[in-house]
Amino acid sequence: MEAASTRTLSNDKAQRIVDAMRSSVARRGVAGSTFDHVAREAGVSRGLLHYYFGTKERLLAEVVRRDFELKMAALEAALERAETADDVISLLVASLQDLVANDRDLVAVGFELFSLAQRNPEIAAEYAELQAGLRRHIVTALADKHAQGVLHLAASPEAVVEVLLSLADGLSLRMLLEPGRDHSETIAAGVAAVRALIA
Repeated sequence: MEAASTRTLSNDKAQRIVDAMRSSVARRGVAGSTFDHVAREAGVSRGLLHYYFGTKERLLAEVVRRDFELKMAALEAALERAETADDVISLLVASLQDLVANDRDLVAVGFELFSLAQRNPEIAAEYAELQAGLRRHIVTALADKHAQGVLHLAASPEAVVEVLLSLADGLSLRMLLEPGRDHSETIAAGVAAVRALIA
């Protein structure tokens, strides 16, 4: 069966399925979001979910891909307007805080896909593709700012982005695990570390 990443999602029904899965995960979590629930909420047959996505895991990957694409488009637009390294760092921090505050389910689905990838080669390939796309977007944005003289990168854009994503992954996990805790000092320490890479 053709992978979700190569099947077009311009079809309205396919988009409704993705939206329904996103909504279901927000209400029921990953485990409770079955194809039956999603098909009913999308107003399509269960068979259509299999046609477009094949498996629940592929559909989850498409939910994450779509949300990341929307968020990256917004972040890139904001970064284009950044005039200093401080502007760039502030935007990256605000993006992380917004993600954890307003899209906790998306973060949880991302970690769920990571866990599934350890046991499923097909999902591992989907997950690797998602991560590569995310890296490319941020690498391009930072490399452009470096070339414009807006900021100076202490290492290659690829290496800097790997560290940034590692920090974001770790912080988002901590923030998810302890939602009532004040993480402002931790974030400030993270920003201090980032300033050694982006100046």
